[in-house]
Amino acid sequence: MSQKPKVLISDKMDPNAAQIFRERGCEVDEITGLKPEELKEIIGQYDGLAIRSATKVTKEIIDAATNLKVIGRAGIGVDNVDIPYASSRGIVVMNTPFGNSITTAEHAVAMMMALARQIPDANTRTQAGEWPKSAFMGVEVTGKTLGLIGAGNIGSIVASRALGLKMKVVAYDPFLTEERAVEMGVEKADLDTLLAKADFITLHTPLTDQTRNILSAENLAKTKKGVRIVNCARGGLIDEGALKDALESGHVAGAALDVFAEEPAKDNVLFGAPNFICTPHLGASTTEAQVNVALQVAEQIADYLVSGGVTNALNMPSLSAEEAPKLRPYMGLAEKLGSLVGQLAHGNLTEISIERSGAAAELNGKPIEAAVLAGFMKQYSDTVNMVNAPFLAKERGLDVRSVRHDREGVYHTLLRVTVATSQGPRSVAGTLFGNEAPRLVEIFGIGIEADLDGHMLYIVNEDAPGFIGRIGTLLGENGINIGTFHLGRRVAGGEAVLLLSLDSPISKELMDKACDLPGVKTVMPLAF
Repeated sequence: MSQKPKVLISDKMDPNAAQIFRERGCEVDEITGLKPEELKEIIGQYDGLAIRSATKVTKEIIDAATNLKVIGRAGIGVDNVDIPYASSRGIVVMNTPFGNSITTAEHAVAMMMALARQIPDANTRTQAGEWPKSAFMGVEVTGKTLGLIGAGNIGSIVASRALGLKMKVVAYDPFLTEERAVEMGVEKADLDTLLAKADFITLHTPLTDQTRNILSAENLAKTKKGVRIVNCARGGLIDEGALKDALESGHVAGAALDVFAEEPAKDNVLFGAPNFICTPHLGASTTEAQVNVALQVAEQIADYLVSGGVTNALNMPSLSAEEAPKLRPYMGLAEKLGSLVGQLAHGNLTEISIERSGAAAELNGKPIEAAVLAGFMKQYSDTVNMVNAPFLAKERGLDVRSVRHDREGVYHTLLRVTVATSQGPRSVAGTLFGNEAPRLVEIFGIGIEADLDGHMLYIVNEDAPGFIGRIGTLLGENGINIGTFHLGRRVAGGEAVLLLSLDSPISKELMDKACDLPGVKTVMPLAF
């Protein structure tokens, strides 16, 4: 009889989590409060590790974990796990990204109501012995417009609660289709329209390069005077200094933050600002949410150890042992193509098509499709992986199409990813060199061969003499070294594409200078 998998629960969790492990055929030890050296001494005997935020799974811990096969985080954030190193050691890292969605949504609604009626200040002054009845004049939420920045899992729950409060809801989300908006009962809008219409704004988006400071000083100035703002999503989505200025000027009537750019936020520019309330990152802090994530992580770890099932893994797709060696190079190519088109395509993204030709057409398309979606949606979600990417795409109303072509073209194998945007279809294609090395071969209809790796710069310019020298000089004068240089064009003298790999990221100021070069139409930084 084979030995039972052994699991360590190293952070305090609901006791039912341990019971789930036992019921599913695992041995389990609950040993919490371990110091790093104590964890190192015992971790080698365990196949699975269930944690929350207290346990730090560092390189040193992983080196000592000679039998560890899976790490499960009860919750979303995995900053306390060295995922790249765990991956290099063949350890699966899982999280539970949806276990606290309702709790976080409810906290956002609670913060909105607290702002509307100035409850924290009224409570403080009343308990201080005052009776400041005339000092507080609130506003009703009934009939007001709520602007959702992000209409995914948590945002859609907030929308349903707001509609129940008889509010109007306007939503901005690149993945929100008209059909999904109708289903949710919200009005789909661009960001500027939302800012102009909303009486309340709540944020429900991850922190990415696209969303960092999405409520900048410039965008705060576009909001309706008297707007109230709630952020229970991620710190860094709001320019905190600009928000303080807007509160002090009275343009923003109130703000409620559960998250900050730097945490713990023991000293923040917003502290003491008028009509500002805050909580110490309590979005997921309810009994129900903590029970949910504990039970989910136990189920996921047990399923993996006992039957090989993979759910919400952050560093591996759903693959059988037989398929994995052949599929992995294709999945690497697929993720890079998805990431590329996700970074370059803009507008109303409604449909994505994944085409496989030649040798790729003979393979299992699901992992390739999931890899494309994972790369594509990483621009908008910091919890996406190859397992949950198809679910997230479906939730957002994205129409995903997978097409298999029997014919073989110029390349022995080819993947093509096309997204439908409001400006028309945008397509990229790639192949494998030597059946291993991913290579881009076409971008938006222009043939160009390039590796997709590290920091890159995408430029569309008029094909004219002298441009290569100008861009090279500009980057060189600013200390940016070019690794590789890739050119493509439709016809001589027409539109040309330039892909540069850079040894370091490019600043916004330098990007603006590149935009000002004669003949330049588009400049965008890329990261892989």
